[in-house]
Amino acid sequence: MRVVLADPAGFTPSYDHELAAALARAGAEVELVTSPFRFGVSSYAGDGYRRNELFYGASSRVFRRSRLRVPVKALEHPVGTARLLTRPRDVLHVQWFAAAPLDRWLFRTRGPLVFTAHDLLPRRTASREQLWRELFARFDRIVVHSERGLETLAEFGVPRDRLHKIPMPVFPSEPRYEDEGHTLSCIGLIRPYKGLGDAIEAAKRVDGVRLIVAGEALEPVEPYRAAAGALPVDWRFTYQSEPEITELLARTTVTLFPYKPEIDMSAVLMRSLGAGVPAIVYDIGGLAEPVREFGAGRVVSGNDVEGLTAAIEELLGDPDALEAARAGARRAREALTWDASAAAHLDLYRELT
Repeated sequence: MRVVLADPAGFTPSYDHELAAALARAGAEVELVTSPFRFGVSSYAGDGYRRNELFYGASSRVFRRSRLRVPVKALEHPVGTARLLTRPRDVLHVQWFAAAPLDRWLFRTRGPLVFTAHDLLPRRTASREQLWRELFARFDRIVVHSERGLETLAEFGVPRDRLHKIPMPVFPSEPRYEDEGHTLSCIGLIRPYKGLGDAIEAAKRVDGVRLIVAGEALEPVEPYRAAAGALPVDWRFTYQSEPEITELLARTTVTLFPYKPEIDMSAVLMRSLGAGVPAIVYDIGGLAEPVREFGAGRVVSGNDVEGLTAAIEELLGDPDALEAARAGARRAREALTWDASAAAHLDLYRELT
């Protein structure tokens, strides 16, 4: 079976790579269509699959952080889309729309089509409901990562027989517990929906903790620095590579995900569980599902700083509770594998061919 995976802007390069490699291990002929990696040298070389960077060559390599990148990207997008739609395949599986308003007019093709709604309704265009109804209607199947995601899109009007749940796998690394037992981490791109302010406020209320904040900042960070006050914080406002994240997780006791309701699932959460590190999550989107299912941390109501504080105090203050949560994270690591995900995807593709 020939499968083309498409993530034009490379929004989730690690996910794309792992899924493509797992599908290839399962016997599929896989081509990943994406764009050049913008953060240094890519570590995502093809592993049994072909990688084709058909999108945004100039805007990614030449303009990078320049203000010209976005208009140049808009000019490049129709060319990349045309090249994508002519790729030979049995199934085209789109991971993200990089320019949904343009794709409303450009993305028209035949043959089996699958879309993964990673963020359900992407943040920048979520209010344009008709746009997303039109785009969703072009796909034979829409993959979601959680039961809540499935229910959300069903309520939005996507027919249930087109929806298919495939849990997000973990990103495994060998569990290493090199922390001193009182380190909290917020890892990943710093955006308003990540709830960093809640994490800082909760950490300040717990005696003896330190906080790691690591990721490229896509919003002003001075308010966070000011809010932290005397709290010991290791600020790392740069893009974190996979090896760097692995090292951070080895020195982390618990990861924090006090996210706002603009996301369904988090790759960083699954990387944390894959390293055997428990997580405390707000109960939004599908974040709570793997934590609850495997007992891999604690789930707190959204926007509940008091509850977040109590959960931190419990896990850091009770060695037995912490070890039980670590064991839950390791269970998730063993159960939510990329090979299982690839098998589920191939079963879905076969339904359409």
